[in-house]
Amino acid sequence: MAQRGALMSAVRFREILRLWWEGLSDGEVSRACGCVRSTVQDYRERAQAAGLTREQCASVADSELLALLGKKPHREVAPCSIEVDWAWVATELKRPGVTLALLWQEKLEGQAGAYSYSAFCRRFRAWEGKHTVTLRQVHRPGEKSFVDFSGLTIQYCNVETGTLHEAQVFVGVLGASNLTYVEATESQIQECWIGAHVRMFAFMGGVTAAVVPDNLKAAVTRACKYEPELNRSYLEFAEHYGTAILPARAGKPKDKAKVEKAVQDIQHWVLAPLRDRLFHSIAEINEAIQPLLGEFNARIQREYSLSRRALFEKIERAALKPLPSLPFQFATWKYARVHPDHHVEVERHYYSVPYYLVRKDVELRLTEKLVEVFLDGKRVAFHRRSYVPHQHSTLFEHMPPAHQAVRSWNEERFIAWSKSVGVATAAFVEMLFRKVAHPTHAYRPVLGLQRLAQKYGSARLEAACARGNHFKLTRMSCISSILKTGKDKEPLTPEPEAKQELLWHENLRGETNFH
Repeated sequence: MAQRGALMSAVRFREILRLWWEGLSDGEVSRACGCVRSTVQDYRERAQAAGLTREQCASVADSELLALLGKKPHREVAPCSIEVDWAWVATELKRPGVTLALLWQEKLEGQAGAYSYSAFCRRFRAWEGKHTVTLRQVHRPGEKSFVDFSGLTIQYCNVETGTLHEAQVFVGVLGASNLTYVEATESQIQECWIGAHVRMFAFMGGVTAAVVPDNLKAAVTRACKYEPELNRSYLEFAEHYGTAILPARAGKPKDKAKVEKAVQDIQHWVLAPLRDRLFHSIAEINEAIQPLLGEFNARIQREYSLSRRALFEKIERAALKPLPSLPFQFATWKYARVHPDHHVEVERHYYSVPYYLVRKDVELRLTEKLVEVFLDGKRVAFHRRSYVPHQHSTLFEHMPPAHQAVRSWNEERFIAWSKSVGVATAAFVEMLFRKVAHPTHAYRPVLGLQRLAQKYGSARLEAACARGNHFKLTRMSCISSILKTGKDKEPLTPEPEAKQELLWHENLRGETNFH
């Protein structure tokens, strides 16, 4: 603040005194000069105490006028006989635990002609102020990576259709070493955005503690200065890699100045050399980017006298978190309401959920190969994803008990039941299936036999079926009638054959006509 006051005095305090000599009040001078009344009062009282006139004010230099007003001029830093590499100081400050006090003690403390600690700090801040804005932010190794899309795109022609498309360019840069990653993507949708992050971390061989993106829709669903709402898939990606998402404030590019500068450099050193080339696919573009990116990361940075790659290997690689065992698999989330048939719809295909969730709102997590259903954050169902429209993927255990019973009906199951009752029952049931055009037509008669077994017992049903088979009966109602009348309890004896008497008449020939 002392330096600010001295700098202000050279321009503004002369105007303050001039307006006071013109007869304006302290309040009017304060409003005219854009300062508080106490400042105006302070300069007025100092000028009155020194007996300063308008002519004296106009004839003396700023430093002499400050001395007349009792203000101390800016203190100059004494020269140092020991040369200090301030770029090295800035590099060392990025390492964990390193401070200006520690560096001063190691290099200058106790040496003749060296800066004092306060002079050392002032000299470093002065050097830092002359360099890029990014140097004013201390980025610890492995702390942050900054990501964004370049405003400049690359054209490519689709071989099959002959149409031209614009490929987006993703740029990611590490905060401490400035190591930069670039790739072309089809668009700025979530899948491309998060996929580029996955490949960026693989390129760097580790994960930073935080990622600083812009407020694009693929990252932030609702921008807010204090509590931005992040995209669900982006949060899931961050959880998988154990990193934090720190979106830059809307309209504050300095929050991500690292990547802003990196985008400019990439446009100059990587995209501009490719401006006249005709590409036919995203893969072809990325293949052309790789050697140029390698050259860019190998260029010497004047501030550090090291390339981005060399600085990365020196101070940042070891500070990165290890990559997870498996790369992140992109997934989208959507809300759905369970239909009355206990299914949810995903792209015109229907997936079952437990029947007791009918008409409830659930969350769906969709990957390329899997559909997961969540209720209150708990997974309640999952299916292999199908892209066949208007079909159902139904799990037996999701059905209500009554539906499970119906679905379990089949000829083999009924035949197996009949054999458990007895041979005669099995023969009767097999006959029922043989006589119908379709097996489902025999389901209801067999269900009727099962109810008869529950009512009369398996032994009586077996006897009734034996009687029915003997008399070639083919309806379940006949077996029911046998049980109701108790015929199954009667012994089964064959009926005597009826003896037929011949009627004699004149047209019949007797035994004498045959030899």
